[in-house]
Amino acid sequence: MTRDAVLALLRQVATGALSPEAVVERLAAAPFESVGEFATVDHHRALRQGWPEVVYGEGKSAEQCVAVAERLVERSAGFLVTRADSAVRSALVARFPSAVENAVGRTVRLGVRTNGAAATVCVVTAGTTDLPVAEECAETLLACGLRPERVTDVGVAGVHRLLARTASIRQADAVVVIAGMDGALPSVVGGLVAGPVIAVPTSVGYGAAFGGLAPLLTMLNSCAAGVVVVNIDNGFGAAMAAARMLAGRTSDAA
Repeated sequence: MTRDAVLALLRQVATGALSPEAVVERLAAAPFESVGEFATVDHHRALRQGWPEVVYGEGKSAEQCVAVAERLVERSAGFLVTRADSAVRSALVARFPSAVENAVGRTVRLGVRTNGAAATVCVVTAGTTDLPVAEECAETLLACGLRPERVTDVGVAGVHRLLARTASIRQADAVVVIAGMDGALPSVVGGLVAGPVIAVPTSVGYGAAFGGLAPLLTMLNSCAAGVVVVNIDNGFGAAMAAARMLAGRTSDAA
């Protein structure tokens, strides 16, 4: 249930097309829905937060993901499934042929919130190995009606690559910086741009990187003022943070 859907119901009451009692019945059934014995779908999340519930696919079967996606489509006309393995992705695309599969980002998305004035979020990666996290981030941004702009493989080992793209990065409304290894890239970007910078540590790196803990600590200790940090490999969380920061700049966040 989105804000637009609620407004449409209220307008029908105003014109006499629906009775107040009928609207109450529809709203009473809207907040959540049980799906089998494995899920309770939150249909009011879009009304409260601006975006519908996202399905975390890891650990779920293909049948479970399809069932939840069907309920979401009935109420909001779209869905986003993250951390979906190949079996889940294949099942979702078979059920929803118009859905967009991103194999690198392990996502399946149906529907995009469109707005000609949508804000741009630059998704910057330190290395090619960070791309799965970056693509998860980009697909989530698209689902939120934002425009991702990708800047890839510009880590600090060759900082001239980053400096060559500084002008375009500075034009973005927000920047998500994704890096493993030493995790130094967000501090560099944070010192170059004025907009919000969201750092994502990845589990990329040799033994002393401790599966992403080393870059996480580096980013938390960034000397660039105002850099915020999300969890290891959490491209989804970074995109949602950007969407919340920029919600006031898009007219159709519903």
